[in-house]
Amino acid sequence: MAAKDLRVNKEIRVREVRLIDEKGEQRGIIPTIEALELAHHANADLVEVSPNADPPVCKILDYGKYKFDQEKRRKESKKKQKQIKLKEIRMQPKIETHDLEFKTKHIKTFLEEGNKVKVTIRFRGRELAHTELGRDVLMKVNEILEELETDFSMDRKPIMEGRFMSMILSPKTGKK
Repeated sequence: MAAKDLRVNKEIRVREVRLIDEKGEQRGIIPTIEALELAHHANADLVEVSPNADPPVCKILDYGKYKFDQEKRRKESKKKQKQIKLKEIRMQPKIETHDLEFKTKHIKTFLEEGNKVKVTIRFRGRELAHTELGRDVLMKVNEILEELETDFSMDRKPIMEGRFMSMILSPKTGKK
């Protein structure tokens, strides 16, 4: 439960609460007024940590410090997450072999960095009549990546989207 959803001190409007004191010990079910007095004597706040319980569970703790720790934990967990980006490489069906190999090496580096790659072939004018050339280029990219011993999987096979044909590659998981 987020810290901003918790009720504190006078906001707690139930008759009785199950109290956990500042040492973490169960105090049992006591009237809310008495729990507020105990919190006041301990120079702390009465915080409702489990409002759905019957009766609600409240703890005596320093609410400002509690909110700070929650925010710190949230930021720490956010740091550990890895953002996967979708990189795009564009080509044309009449691409030379050197250019194809050069762009495929870029695809390999993107995959090694842990990013997904969308490989797109753009058809112009009469090239739309020969979409099989674009499919051949995309399959050639697959072959070159396999020759370079790249760990990847094809998330989406080559499909047409208007004037573009594209496929999506992603790095194999569980590599590390």
